[in-house]
Amino acid sequence: MKHFSLKATIASAAVVVSMGVTGAAMARVDGDTITLGSSISLTGKYATNGLHTQRGYDYAVKVINEAGGVKVSGKSYKLAVKYYDDESTPARGAQLAERLIQQDGVEYMLGPYSSGMTKAIAPVSEKFGVPMVEAEGASRSLFTQGYKYLFAVLSTSEQYLATAIDFAAEKSPDPKSVKIALAFEGDPFSMDVRAGVMDKINEYGMKVIIDDQLPADLSDMSTTLTKVKALKPDALIISGHSKGAATAARQIDEMKVNVPMIAMTHCEAAKVQEKFPKTSNGFLCPTQWVETLSKSDPMFGSAAEWNAGFKEDYPSYTSVPYQSAQASAAVYVFKKAFEAANSFDKDKLRDAISAVEMETFYGDIKFSAQGNNIAKPMFMRQIDASGTYNLVEKADDMAYPRKVAY
Repeated sequence: MKHFSLKATIASAAVVVSMGVTGAAMARVDGDTITLGSSISLTGKYATNGLHTQRGYDYAVKVINEAGGVKVSGKSYKLAVKYYDDESTPARGAQLAERLIQQDGVEYMLGPYSSGMTKAIAPVSEKFGVPMVEAEGASRSLFTQGYKYLFAVLSTSEQYLATAIDFAAEKSPDPKSVKIALAFEGDPFSMDVRAGVMDKINEYGMKVIIDDQLPADLSDMSTTLTKVKALKPDALIISGHSKGAATAARQIDEMKVNVPMIAMTHCEAAKVQEKFPKTSNGFLCPTQWVETLSKSDPMFGSAAEWNAGFKEDYPSYTSVPYQSAQASAAVYVFKKAFEAANSFDKDKLRDAISAVEMETFYGDIKFSAQGNNIAKPMFMRQIDASGTYNLVEKADDMAYPRKVAY
């Protein structure tokens, strides 16, 4: 039998396991420990973000346990997480999720990393009626399948650039007069992003004057940008992953395109502020979380306090990735739900999760009937002339129009 090695942090109460280990199945609650399960990417293409996610889970477990753990029926319980490495492979993830549930007796699941891995695992947890709180699958399509046991703390993909449309409306005396240019790669993620943008555009009655669907190999946006220069929209909205963001920033610079508002996904991944410091001035960039957010909770404190505590435990981070923050928020949901249900019954817990409504260091959390978080928007940050990303919580915080001297 092939063995799959696992990595975990014992100090933060993670349970290290191997596919080759056999023996009695672990109960859902063993003594004074509640065990959550997760198939997570520790090797393969998602390994970096999988590790960010695991560390977020582990840090939350440590903080919660040090604060007294989880109280159910008057007794305090510690949390632990049992991990398997899914090797960034959806089929492996589904297999391991079933192993956690069927062989290891785990009845409470934390999600994997990425929408693709979550899509593979969600049917498994649904089949066995096991609640799963996930932090890293943003695809809108996850929440159109009728799942009853899947919940996500992060903002889903249709929200990524919708806030930019709100800001454009707030900056205009007549939102119906606002002219929008859209440039979106034709992949599922970007089409989800576009759907949310279009919902907002239609809500305000704005005018779409350019609506270009771009190929996956986004190495040339000159045709779209030529139209932008000619038609002069009030806002240019772009989603094309890292390559698309880099191409857009480069060609906006080369073609001297000046639009009052430019919003795009993947700014940081494309390093637009480093490679194109002049033209990226004023770009609006969505993020799931930022440490300067004005949110807090009784367990972790403010966003800044969670950030400082996490960096103390993991000093290799100079900047903490949002993946870790939302992973901690997912563990916190389980604590609140166990205490609200006052039970370990899966269905009672599922109902308690669905009723969670709270402010956390990561943002507000409230689940729709479909299981997505409807209380937290994507947060927008604007790049300034120094290349710094500044949180924009309302339109008045935003520099508008962009000031670029070509």
